[in-house]
Amino acid sequence: MPLNSKAVYAKAEAAYVPFASRRSTVHSSNGIVACTQPLAAAAGHRILSQGGNAADAAVAVAAAINMAEPCSTGIGGDMFCLFYNSKTKKVHALNGSGRYPGAASLEQVRKDLNLAPGAPGSIPMLSALAATTPGAAAGWVDTVAKFGSGKLSMEQILQPAIEMGEQGFPVSELSSHGWNEAENDIRSASPNFREMLKDDASAKDGVRAPLPGDIMKNPTLAKTFRALATEGKKGFYQGRIAEEIVKVVKDLGGYMTLEDLAYHAEVGTQEVDAISLEFTGQDIVSKQTPGTDGSPNQGVRVWEHPPNGQGIVALMALGIMEELEKTGKIPKFREDQHNSPEYLHAVIESLRIAFADAAWWVADPDVEKVPSQGLLAREYLAERAKLFSPERAADLMDHGSPAHNHCDTVYFNVTDQEGNGISFINSNYAGFGTAIIPRGCGFTLQNRGANFSLEPGHPNALAPRKRPYHTIIPALITNVADDSLHSVYGVMGGFMQPQGHVQVLLNMLAFGYHPQAALDSPRICLAAPTEESKDRTVYVEEGISDATVEGLRGLGHKVEVLTGWKRAMFGRGQIIRLHYDEGKPVYSAGSDQRGDGMAFPLL
Repeated sequence: MPLNSKAVYAKAEAAYVPFASRRSTVHSSNGIVACTQPLAAAAGHRILSQGGNAADAAVAVAAAINMAEPCSTGIGGDMFCLFYNSKTKKVHALNGSGRYPGAASLEQVRKDLNLAPGAPGSIPMLSALAATTPGAAAGWVDTVAKFGSGKLSMEQILQPAIEMGEQGFPVSELSSHGWNEAENDIRSASPNFREMLKDDASAKDGVRAPLPGDIMKNPTLAKTFRALATEGKKGFYQGRIAEEIVKVVKDLGGYMTLEDLAYHAEVGTQEVDAISLEFTGQDIVSKQTPGTDGSPNQGVRVWEHPPNGQGIVALMALGIMEELEKTGKIPKFREDQHNSPEYLHAVIESLRIAFADAAWWVADPDVEKVPSQGLLAREYLAERAKLFSPERAADLMDHGSPAHNHCDTVYFNVTDQEGNGISFINSNYAGFGTAIIPRGCGFTLQNRGANFSLEPGHPNALAPRKRPYHTIIPALITNVADDSLHSVYGVMGGFMQPQGHVQVLLNMLAFGYHPQAALDSPRICLAAPTEESKDRTVYVEEGISDATVEGLRGLGHKVEVLTGWKRAMFGRGQIIRLHYDEGKPVYSAGSDQRGDGMAFPLL
């Protein structure tokens, strides 16, 4: 059933939460754009105002963020989205991730990296070998074609971003910070570094990274957007842009070909079946938010993108926590136990178990058999939950076998007047990706290929025309009772993403926090939980109490508290939640105070 306003503000004193919630939740009856960049939010708002729907606006936001925050995202990267169709009440998933070059092989790449047979290794982040085919350009076109309103052309949708590139825009604070941190990488990655730095006659080589408030122009990226707008996929994956991509990658030792780009334009973006888990939250916290009629919340269905994305980690962790409560290994937590040692221990260990499986099983389903349904089966989750101990942190664990039983990204979401919602994520993978700029194109190429395993026989092992394990994941929630939209939400940031999904969802559904408070609440992050990683550190954000930190250490966790700029590790999320009042839909949105962005309502 649609939830009423009490489901958004579960407490009478909703603004008073046990941490500093620095922004208000934003409300609208006609739609909202929530993202990390105010100028990008304005771009999406403009498209909604012109009659576009959530999908149209999302693509406008993606392009505008590419201009304003290229240290996190761009057209040289990949995208995923979940789209909720209000008319059919169906959730659609679009996978816009690129593949490794077809002329390469695991053996050749290992040889290029001088790896001895059997020796471990990985592809360097700032290497042409890390470049996979850009999937975002095709994904933007296909998002509009499959889910758009049909009222606006790609030229209209990309126009706000084009104007930013040609006329210039003021750079925001966190974007400037990321830009300056990566300036040396940009300079050394390719001979075309000037295209993405600011002209300054007094600086080295006459260019530098922009400072907050500086006017930045990127006319070459605007030209790229114009080509995509007027020529569609052909304008990006064939002709000048494609030729420049191939040239710079090959010049720097990579294997990208024109055939790889043409192949992606033809078959790259895939509409796939979203995966989901029914979840009530009643198994986690003793006091629950009531439904519209005052009865207990009947539960929601949490939707994630299937592998090769890691959204399955969030679903598995939530399912494991429910199994732990059923077996009595964890109590029903009281509301005052939010971010307590006992609660965070359960979250940490459930995530560790889920990541142990994902590090092995999440791979390209077109190449490998990925047992998504087996991993989400209640019987399997109950078996994996047996690894949990309430008294201590678990030792290093291996993946299970269900068949027998920092990184930067931008996440944003949009809702519209028709009740549609889109959960959208776009990424270079880490920072500016490879930082390699194709000449005259104004964007960097992603380094997603660095996330392949170089171990022969591993499901995620590098192979020609294969997609790697992907960290970027959008999320969406529907109400079980009638399949109505509950929320579109997500948290960006490499391997932090499913960890953020779990914590933010529990903040909302189990502890009753309103959208902005759910985002503002301090978070924890496990060190990059890849199969090769032996780092057991749990990073804790300032704001979590000293007593909790010491409690986690007492349970055997290695804990490090992060403050200041280091808090970027905990990601930046967005939430738009739907409820009804007087028969009217009301969208309630939060935008993470760890970012520069905002939630922008439509009048």
